Amino acid sequence: MLPDRCSVLEKGKQCVNPPEFIASIIDDKDEYMIGVTCEKHKQIVSGKIEILQNEGKAHDGKISFAPIKIVGTDCVHADMDDFIQIDIK
Repeated sequence: MLPDRCSVLEKGKQCVNPPEFIASIIDDKDEYMIGVTCEKHKQIVSGKIEILQNEGKAHDGKISFAPIKIVGTDCVHADMDDFIQIDIK
């Protein structure tokens, strides 16, 4: 599951745009997801990741932005028999 909004805060308020890219750091062996961003905030996120890398707070490596591909499906259906009621006493 991904957040339904961009990870950036502007003036204390969360960006209302849907995410368009997964921001990650790729090193020799692994890839680390940092967050999601919209096109408008892509440069800001890149700059912040660079700052965190320089401070040693994020892994060193190449910053990558992978486009998010929206997939829709109607193959998952739920009915009332699929839900479980848990009573805590």
